[in-house]
Amino acid sequence: MPVTRDLLLATRNPHKLREFGRLLEPAGIEVGSLPAHVDLPPEDGATFAENALPKARTAAAATGRLSIADDSGLEADALGGAPGVRSARYAGPGASDQANLDKLMREVPAGSPLRYVCVIAYVDPRTGEEHLFRGESLGSRAATARGSRGFGYDPGFVPEGVPGRTMGELSDREKDAISHRGRAVRALLEWLDARKP
Repeated sequence: MPVTRDLLLATRNPHKLREFGRLLEPAGIEVGSLPAHVDLPPEDGATFAENALPKARTAAAATGRLSIADDSGLEADALGGAPGVRSARYAGPGASDQANLDKLMREVPAGSPLRYVCVIAYVDPRTGEEHLFRGESLGSRAATARGSRGFGYDPGFVPEGVPGRTMGELSDREKDAISHRGRAVRALLEWLDARKP
């Protein structure tokens, strides 16, 4: 078992909170939600790490708890790596998941390469220790958006190794095994496990 049994997740996204909880629960780690009084900094960094780390630092400083935060997104070769760190705002500020997906499906040719990226930042407010963990999932743009599971761009993303099915059609277990967030969480867990007494 990892040393840490509780981590605060610096997010207001209920989908992420559920997914992190599902990924960390088998390791005996409980995911705490961000208190309402904590204001997270804007995601205005040029990289996923530059967006994730300030959120984890803010949560840790405000609560005194071990904190994690992630920034994640989709990179399309056809768009030179966009939308990248702007994935949540691809169709404009406050855009819905559906609006972002629709824009991607219009602008990226079917079958062209896509990459999901997730960077998790870990901050210990007691020691000042900080670490980053990265996960990627490679795939391609689906011919048509399919599936109601997952969130974000999942219905338009066909992962490598799962021909003919989108991320939005996979079960939670199937998705967690290959997703960018699943891989980043496993890197975090390996690091935590290596630190046990």
